[in-house]
Amino acid sequence: MAVDYTTHDGVAVITLNNPPVNGLGLSTRAGIVEGIERAQNDPAVKAIVLTGAGKAFSGGADITEFNTPKATQEPTLHTVIKTVEGSAKPVIAAIHSVAMGGGLELALGAHYRIAAPGAQIALPEVKLGILPGAGGTQRLPRAIGLEAALNMIVSGAPVMSEKLAHPGLAHPGLADSGLFDEVVEGDLAEAALAFARKVGAKAGPHPKVRDRKIEHPNAAGFIQFARNSVAAVAKNFPGPLKCIDAVEAGVQNGFDKGLAFERDCFIALVQTPESHALRHAFFGERAASKIPDVPSDTPVRDIKQVAVIGAGTMGGGIAMNFINAGIPVTLLETKQEALDRGVGTIRKNYEATVKKGKLKPEALEQRMALITPTLSYDDLKNADLIVEAVFEELGVKEQVFKRLDEVAKPGAILASNTSTLDVDKIAAFTKRPQDVVGMHFFSPANVMKLLEVVRGKDTAKDVLATVMKLAKKIKKTAVVSGVCDGFIGNRMIEQYIRQALFMLEEGALPAQVDKAIEKFGFAMGPFRMSDLAGNDIGWAIRKRRYQEHPDMHYSKIADRLCETGRFGQKTGGGWYDYKAGDRTAYPSKVVDEMITSFSKEANAERRKISDEEIVERLVFALVNEGAKILEEGIASKASDIDMVYLTGYGFPLYRGGPMLYADTVGLYNVERAIRRYASRPNGDAWQLAPSIAELAAKGRGFNG
Repeated sequence: MAVDYTTHDGVAVITLNNPPVNGLGLSTRAGIVEGIERAQNDPAVKAIVLTGAGKAFSGGADITEFNTPKATQEPTLHTVIKTVEGSAKPVIAAIHSVAMGGGLELALGAHYRIAAPGAQIALPEVKLGILPGAGGTQRLPRAIGLEAALNMIVSGAPVMSEKLAHPGLAHPGLADSGLFDEVVEGDLAEAALAFARKVGAKAGPHPKVRDRKIEHPNAAGFIQFARNSVAAVAKNFPGPLKCIDAVEAGVQNGFDKGLAFERDCFIALVQTPESHALRHAFFGERAASKIPDVPSDTPVRDIKQVAVIGAGTMGGGIAMNFINAGIPVTLLETKQEALDRGVGTIRKNYEATVKKGKLKPEALEQRMALITPTLSYDDLKNADLIVEAVFEELGVKEQVFKRLDEVAKPGAILASNTSTLDVDKIAAFTKRPQDVVGMHFFSPANVMKLLEVVRGKDTAKDVLATVMKLAKKIKKTAVVSGVCDGFIGNRMIEQYIRQALFMLEEGALPAQVDKAIEKFGFAMGPFRMSDLAGNDIGWAIRKRRYQEHPDMHYSKIADRLCETGRFGQKTGGGWYDYKAGDRTAYPSKVVDEMITSFSKEANAERRKISDEEIVERLVFALVNEGAKILEEGIASKASDIDMVYLTGYGFPLYRGGPMLYADTVGLYNVERAIRRYASRPNGDAWQLAPSIAELAAKGRGFNG
């Protein structure tokens, strides 16, 4: 049973016991109802305490039951809350650690609430594209006021329990907000029993949050202000506005009608593609940490000391990830000047964070104290993990890894930050290939969430398990990739860029392509992205491609641009023109004329290209290559590819990633579009992935 029932001198204690966060699954819901009824039928019981075991009061819905019949099987959470609220004997929710989503809605159904300081209180459903569906939009405004409740519901952000208490009251434990009747510094369990005995001695009826009025001097005005504010920042997400609608319904029409309206909104939102995408991302992030042949109980190596080779932009950013998590870092460079510059840049980054009020000055010094700068490989001998972030050239990597093989202690994990090179070749430079793994951070490494973990053919399972666990500690979304050129993300983006360049030859201009894909929802179009990264980087990759794949068809239009020295923002001009101190991309007449001249030289007939075609060719190029990556086993599941693109490449979150988007469009339609583009000029760039045709024929998608 997921619920424990005990009695203590006239108080029944119902304890949710469903690790890890006491999710409100079917057995937990049934256990609560049974416990309440048992207490009602026991004349010795005068009051009931509802609490949670372990690390939470309750984190809300049991995510293992999402999209299963159990999620809606009685007793539903509505039934549970109605049972708690209707109890003739007072129910006290004793909250510690976490009360989120359905867990908070359950607590709001109790007659009284007490809390320990530091408990995280939240209704985060909006982050899944839905709204609180068990009375949260109705009870929370009645408990803490309209403005505070709307802020919590629309943002989904947690609020610490002590911030809901008024520190200046005569009784320091009495919460001013009305959410808690006491905030307890000492033993919560003892305080809950004492509180229960006190209220149990009183005659009923006991207070219900639903009976409170929503007090506000100008509720209609504030709700309209909130609606205008939310509409400006959440235009692609219907959830936040529906949250406001549900709260407004309760203000205007009372609790019962508001509750019914909330339920209608919840059902409508669950069906939206945006909610489907957000839930896909939520589960995809958790699924990414699960590797099919690496059990969850695989022993991991202890990582107490990390070393980073290279103190440049990437190396410094990588080091900051570990420092932020409290892990000491030895930072190696070949020259003192480069080392000083790298450490100085890290300090400047932290100083900027301090200026924004997001880091205390003393924390800055604590973090800087975790860095040990060095010019000697011998200082890496105690590192448990060594990450190289040197120049992206195999010969340079060879020198580094041969030296690491000499100095690193047995069992140390040797990681390469390579973005395209063969991890198996890198591992072969050592006598310990089982300890070598790719850890591809994305720039800026201290900001971007994505970490591609590249599994070599000899990488040990405990190395993988260790790196995946460490990724969580440094707050990265880690996705495992097999070895291939470009791994998951860069291999796919190459086909995306390839199509963008072909479309320039055929009739489009950079601004049109970027505008179309940005309207689709990308953070940045391919040409603005190339200008930011540096067009010389793509040029170097293409030169290597021409040698490795002489028969493959590439547009040479970007080479023409690079030959003129237009490498992007850093040179003041790339696909766009730039002004000093201004990152705005201004369409370039010179570049546009170069493009039309190139088309003429290549005997390419320029035509009008629609925005729809631009989006299809760019996105379906990602999808087609992603399908091949799945076929080859480079990625183990489609959601892993989506996580790479959502967290590393600016794919619109509300579309769920390229593979989910393809499922939404329908693989039948994706296949037809690819075959259509394959029959046109530059069509040899489209080699339909067999799995797309196979899944389309079965009426299935990448995600089932």
